[in-house]
Amino acid sequence: MGRYVARRLLQMIPVFIGTTLIIFLMVHILPGDPIRAMWGDKAADPAQVASLRHEFGLDQPLWKQYVDYMANLFQGDFGKTFGGRQVLDEMSESFPVTLRLTAVAMLIEIIVGIGLGAWAGLRAGKAADTGVLIFTLIVISIPVFVLGFLARFVLADTLGWVAPNVQDSTSYAQLFLPGFVLAMLSMAYVARLTRTTFAENLRADYMRTAMAKGLPRHRIIGVHLLRNSLIPVITFLGTDVGGFIGGAVVTEGIFNVQGVGNLLFKALQQREGSTIVGVVTVFVLVILVINLLVDLLYAVLDPRIRYA
Repeated sequence: MGRYVARRLLQMIPVFIGTTLIIFLMVHILPGDPIRAMWGDKAADPAQVASLRHEFGLDQPLWKQYVDYMANLFQGDFGKTFGGRQVLDEMSESFPVTLRLTAVAMLIEIIVGIGLGAWAGLRAGKAADTGVLIFTLIVISIPVFVLGFLARFVLADTLGWVAPNVQDSTSYAQLFLPGFVLAMLSMAYVARLTRTTFAENLRADYMRTAMAKGLPRHRIIGVHLLRNSLIPVITFLGTDVGGFIGGAVVTEGIFNVQGVGNLLFKALQQREGSTIVGVVTVFVLVILVINLLVDLLYAVLDPRIRYA
């Protein structure tokens, strides 16, 4: 196990460098001058433009900009925004908000998605199963931004059950509605995936053996069926963390959540390369670590899995 973890950690290095390089190049080869754009329609002073370009290193060759950025990054320096603030300070304020939103969405996805899928899988072919399949198909067909505006219009503007905007980003109660909207699409996929694996494993030989041995039904379902059915679901949940963080850009905009989605959107508008690359770098690190944890979790769910 230790050798496997060490090998995976070493594999993360080229993935990390390659991803940051691609994002860095995409940001810096976009047309236009982000420094000159700070003046908008007004005429810019060439001396001030040159000074700012030199301050932010934009007058250097692209390869040197990347080398300098990575050298600073390994020292914990993510650079500065055009407003003079440290990117690390910006992210330290916004990332906890998005992590709380992601945690709410993930909890809803796991509880509702796996619960619905297990309920439907144990009743495969019956009316309950058909109802879950139809419901999840409807949810999958609705884009997240449409679902967000509908939820806000009905629950906040029409019924007045919740506030239309999140006033306190530290309150999990206020983050429930945007978290629910963020989780709906993934919840539908998890429900359908869980339903399929449950229905398939119910017909497996080990299930018939467990029933023939006279084991209690709750043990058959909770220990044998659930653990084996969750392996593909865990895989999907692990890869879905990145989708949640990316989907937060839309959800946070709808409900005015001051998280990393809003930070990234503003940085894209202003073409602040340091902020964009810094946020994506943290995204990459989170996704790489979660994928490793998911792989290690396989051995917990299925003792037959061993890592060399």
